[in-house]
Amino acid sequence: MMGKLLYFLIVIVGIYMIVCVAFYYFQEKLIFFPETLNKNHQFDFRQKFEERNFETADGKLLHGILFKTDNTKGLIFYLHGNAGSIDGWGQVAATYTELNYDIFILDYRGYGKSEGKITSQKQLFEDNQMIYDQLKKEYNEQDIIILGYSIGTGMAAYLASENNPKRLILQAPFYSLTDLAGQLFPILPSFIIRYKFANHQYLENCTMPITIFHGNQDEVIPYKSSLRLKEALKSKVDLIILDGVGHNGITESAAYKRELKNILGTF
Repeated sequence: MMGKLLYFLIVIVGIYMIVCVAFYYFQEKLIFFPETLNKNHQFDFRQKFEERNFETADGKLLHGILFKTDNTKGLIFYLHGNAGSIDGWGQVAATYTELNYDIFILDYRGYGKSEGKITSQKQLFEDNQMIYDQLKKEYNEQDIIILGYSIGTGMAAYLASENNPKRLILQAPFYSLTDLAGQLFPILPSFIIRYKFANHQYLENCTMPITIFHGNQDEVIPYKSSLRLKEALKSKVDLIILDGVGHNGITESAAYKRELKNILGTF
């Protein structure tokens, strides 16, 4: 009897270890869901835009689109969520160009027309910084607002903490991706999560105004994560809870557009 129990425990531990190792090495497939586009893909946006390509240190071309206004007040540097491509994310641009802000949307490695594949958090941070530095040649940094949505909040918060933009806006952030993964996969040890995206730490190092928007019906990232960020950071963060809004409805929300107009209108 004891022999069978020991054998059963060994099998369970073995399976657990296999799951942990598989998660460690293949977690990109569980986190990122890119839509790839042909290099000749034609975008059908109803406003002025420019396609931009940026070469990384390892020779890959990253693709983004700059939506432009006639009399711009500045630039929104937009870091999108973990699925899709600019072909879909570009639909948010009008919300910002209508307020006379240019908006640049980047496709990460492997997304849209961007080359390569995501292999580390450090790589993402370096890619974003390189492009941010290029855009600073066209826009005064004090006229740049960094905006991140969902997983993009981890990249946006880090980028803001390393630079001096005018403002940081986060839509549906997590406290950290490690924390969120722990809620979704409680049996996995936190140390195997290679994409930490520690928003609570990055925001501590930010000196610019920070505004967080979160829908109280978010079914992907609970809005309590934003409540935790607010509790940890106190007056450093302005938190706006959008009543009745889910994870995918923030930008389309009338309340969000109203609050956004108040924020952007102050510059």
